[in-house]
Amino acid sequence: MTGGNLIPLLPVEELARRRRRAESQWPEIWSLLDAVMDPEIPVISLYELGVLQDVDVRDGVVVLTMTPTYIGCPALQIMEEDARAVLATAGHPVVEVNISLSPAWTTAWLTAAAREKLTRYGVAAPRELTDQVMCPQCGSSDVSVVSEFGSTACKALYRCGNCLEPFDLLKAI
Repeated sequence: MTGGNLIPLLPVEELARRRRRAESQWPEIWSLLDAVMDPEIPVISLYELGVLQDVDVRDGVVVLTMTPTYIGCPALQIMEEDARAVLATAGHPVVEVNISLSPAWTTAWLTAAAREKLTRYGVAAPRELTDQVMCPQCGSSDVSVVSEFGSTACKALYRCGNCLEPFDLLKAI
């Protein structure tokens, strides 16, 4: 069977996350939070990245559930601050942020839009069902690892043998 005949499947946790948003009583809050970008890759939102898991409102308190890309992610505090600022500006000054480590974040939670935005930004997105890395600049598969650690711990540094450009790859987790 070739790759073109495979049906992509969502992890159960990602399907549940998407359903929580689709069936939420708080669509306006989800929409507000779509403006909160990942501080390390400022072209994708926390939702597109898979970090924003749930939104609820309890007794006037906006309750967010977030899953960091990995334990100890230095950007998590900035993500929280940015979410709080957007919500406060929109009239929701009281926000509680719950950090959930289970299930652990995975690159399988990236939306298709996030993968496209990553590529346009110059960061290679992990490809589903393959270990093949493609240069986000020219699309070549003639790439090599420069370092397992890129600009952040969740990325690796690669170099394209075709266009000779260095680029980050978001590590598949």
